[in-house]
This record gives sequence, C-alpha cells and structure tokens, in this order.
Amino acid sequence: MKTIPGNMLCCGVIIAMMIDADSCLADDSPSYTPVPDFLTLPDDVTLGKCSAVAINSDGHIYLFHRGKKPIICVDKSGKFVRAWGNDLIGVAHGMRIDRDDNVWVTDIGHHVVYKFSPTGKLLLALGKVDRPGADREQFNKPTDVAFGPDGVVFVSDGYENTRVVKFEADGRYVTSWGTPGDQPGEFNLPHSIIVDKNHRVLVGDRENDRVQIFDLNGKRLGIWNGFAPYGMAIDGKHRVFVADGRANQVLRLKPNGQVDLRIGSKGQALGQFNLPHMLAFDNNGNLYVAEVGGERLQKFQPVNPDR
Repeated sequence: MKTIPGNMLCCGVIIAMMIDADSCLADDSPSYTPVPDFLTLPDDVTLGKCSAVAINSDGHIYLFHRGKKPIICVDKSGKFVRAWGNDLIGVAHGMRIDRDDNVWVTDIGHHVVYKFSPTGKLLLALGKVDRPGADREQFNKPTDVAFGPDGVVFVSDGYENTRVVKFEADGRYVTSWGTPGDQPGEFNLPHSIIVDKNHRVLVGDRENDRVQIFDLNGKRLGIWNGFAPYGMAIDGKHRVFVADGRANQVLRLKPNGQVDLRIGSKGQALGQFNLPHMLAFDNNGNLYVAEVGGERLQKFQPVNPDR
C-alpha cells in the first residue's frame, strides 16, 4: 500500500475569507483546514484526473477518477476498501450517493448514467452506450445526478444537450427542460445539479457563470450569478457550497446566493486548487474536493464546526 504524500495529494496554505455583505467586514481566519496524507491506496492505483467524490452513510469515501479502477472506495480513515469500473467507464465525470447508499455515476465517454450497489454491482443503466442522442432514452455527455423526494432522479445532460432530465426511481422518464442560450431557463453547459431541503432543483449553469433554481417540475424560481459552478454540494447545515473551477476556489453561499466564504487559491500546495471539479461533505462536516487539474483528492476539516 502507498500513502499519497502531502506534496502530491494536496500541497501550501489555505486561504479562507468570510465576507459579511451587511457590514462589509471580513473575517480572514481559516474556516477549513486541509488534512495531509489522509488517503492510502494500493501500489497499482495511480490517480488520474479526479472528477467527483461522494460519501455514504457509513462515512466511506467514493472517488471517481480518469484512470484505471475509476471508482475507488476508501473508509473514513482513507484506507483502501475496493475499486471497480475498468470494464464499464469511458470518461469519469459526476458521482452521487442516494439515500440507500447506492453509487450513481455519469460517464461522458459512453453517454450513460450508471447506478451501482455500494460494493459495485451494476443495478441500473440509463442511456445507450456509445449512442449519444437527445430523446428520452439517450444522453449526450451527461454531467451529474441529483435526487428528489420519493427517489426521483435528475440528470444534468450537459455538454451537448443543455437540459435537465427527470426520471422516476426505477428509471422511467418523466420530463425534461432546458434549451441552449443565456436567457432565464436556458443553459450553457448544465454541469452540476443538487436538490436542496426545500425541494428546489439547483442547476450549475457553468458557462453562463450562474446557478439557476427550479421547482421539481422545471419551473424557474430564481438565478444566482457571479461564479462558475463546476460542482455543488450541501453540508449538514443545509448550506450550498460551489467548486468554482475558474476561480480555483470553493465558495460557500448565503441563502440568497451571495458568497460569504472563499476557500483556497490557484496552485498545487496544500489547500490550494488546480481546477476543483466536484465536492462532498461527510457527516462530521469534513469537506472533500476532487481536482481535475491537480489529479488529487483533498480533505478539509472545519476549524469552527458551530460557525
């Protein structure tokens, strides 16, 4: 086994700033601190571009990367548990874990969405392998998955189709919405998607530098502007965090979409980022960030958990 050293996994100093929009004052004390050397992998596993990360109810960490054994599972201490996907995955992109701890991934190489059991058994495939399209049975480079009430599934179908597709829990098509453009309700690369506690569907409209907010049936409710939402996640306090791949930062948002915390800066050092792509939280409030450019997974601990 090998431990990924700090100067490879995550190397420098975290820069974190909280901005109070009401008082215009800033708190520059770190809110999250990076954890070096937390990941231990077998000698035959070398990380490629790390595109997504997700955490299950037991604290197991699942990493999706563009290399051999593309789906990697480690325990909460970072020790390797299992890996799979060589025979299925074309190009790794998004990953989420549902309420039953099943692992969902989006494959932009084969244009499919896969659902696996926690141990890697294939349970469901949406889309047609190597057959891109825009109908209810096909995707064209789908980017991410989110889950709504009653197990409904939302897919951001992303690089070419610029739409959101909604399915029942068993994979039956329900509806879709979105067309190319920069007007409200239009998309220019819907790259990430989450459902919040109020059952709002938040879509990271990446190339339009905004998050668009919809109800569960695609009615537009609002827009948050001003950042490039490569990835989005919600912590245990229901706060939305964004991986801004253009700014090379992780952002925490207020309920109105304003940024109140910025984590990191561009670089390869510990706590810095080289194209942060997607992110996730565990039940202890630890933050995990998958980097495409840095080809690594970083872990951050909250400094003041009650803050």
